Amino acid sequence: MVKTVTQSVTLEEFLKLPETKPGSEYINGNIIQKPMPQGQHSAIQTELASAINSSLKSKQIARAFCELRCTFGGRSIIPDISVFSWSNIPRKENGGIINVFSICPDWTIEILSPDQNQTKVIKNILHCLNYGTQIGWLIDPEEKSIFVYLPDRPTLVYDDAIAQLPVPEFAQDCRLTVEQLFNYLL
Repeated sequence: MVKTVTQSVTLEEFLKLPETKPGSEYINGNIIQKPMPQGQHSAIQTELASAINSSLKSKQIARAFCELRCTFGGRSIIPDISVFSWSNIPRKENGGIINVFSICPDWTIEILSPDQNQTKVIKNILHCLNYGTQIGWLIDPEEKSIFVYLPDRPTLVYDDAIAQLPVPEFAQDCRLTVEQLFNYLL
């Protein structure tokens, strides 16, 4: 069950709090703990992040991160998978990745859990799009559907097994069908 802490704190105060397991997000002044990932969620998250990294990371095109805190636009959220184009990955002077990501991902991916509020997840995807994210996916394992959100365009639904899933322009090397994605559950 998702737990909401109703005390009013600022974003700065929230960021000083110890991390929770599972992680908590800061949305509109509220602290909302994400649900603990279960089998289907975990399988898709692990396999999809690996597939994205396999296609894009070695070519230094982009990198997928699981459960990465992204703080921007007055929110601090933890998408299930955040994909950043290579040039947008925040780095130290020596080229290493920094710990604090204060930008939106270029591609945000959420996997709906059984006890998760779909509206809250969609609002996080829309928040990302409002701050520069190129594309958002909401994967519903129970319905075997992927909802695709693009800036200033209607939501698209992919549930035909052979349908090629749209990806951001930078990720064209990452080709995946609906069937391939849901085969991660086998």
